[in-house]
Amino acid sequence: MQVHGSTYRSIMHCARSVFRAEGISAFYVSYPTTLCMTVPFTATQFMAYESLSKIMNPRKEYDPITHCVAGGLAGAFAAGITTPLDVIKTLLQTRGLSQQDEIRKVRGLFNAAAIIKKEFGWSGFMRGWRPRIITTMPSTAICWYPSPIAAKSFPPFVSTDLTSSRRSSYEMAKAYFKRTLREEQTSHSTSKL
Repeated sequence: MQVHGSTYRSIMHCARSVFRAEGISAFYVSYPTTLCMTVPFTATQFMAYESLSKIMNPRKEYDPITHCVAGGLAGAFAAGITTPLDVIKTLLQTRGLSQQDEIRKVRGLFNAAAIIKKEFGWSGFMRGWRPRIITTMPSTAICWYPSPIAAKSFPPFVSTDLTSSRRSSYEMAKAYFKRTLREEQTSHSTSKL
């Protein structure tokens, strides 16, 4: 429905039309590509965020603005790196609207990539990178902004080993999982008694 000139009147109209024309598999044709894009995006974003946070705030003092700026820049970096996969995903998701028979019959990530390479060359994989980066920056900045605020605002709900402002997000997550594992082992051993 987001495509210019869409003939669908509602989400249900769109879903029914797609189901009748292509079956249930049409709703999942880009799912593997979406996963292949989301995992590297998240990993790259997290790595860039941690690196930028260390550069921008070497003392690791409480500073929500640093988290916001580092989050936005990390999101922009991750969006730029994963744009080729986003282009492939978009081709798969909009194939039903194409006038070209080859695109209408595309099946999967590698087939879509081959069509993009053939139609547009290597530069075709970076189509739309500027708008993608521009729209991703604010959303990732907003996502990273509340993390230090939450850690400071809800200390009764978060273990003290997680609220230290001197720890990285990775260290905080590691401490959380260790604590959760300890609690599960303790509850498991007491339930046997």
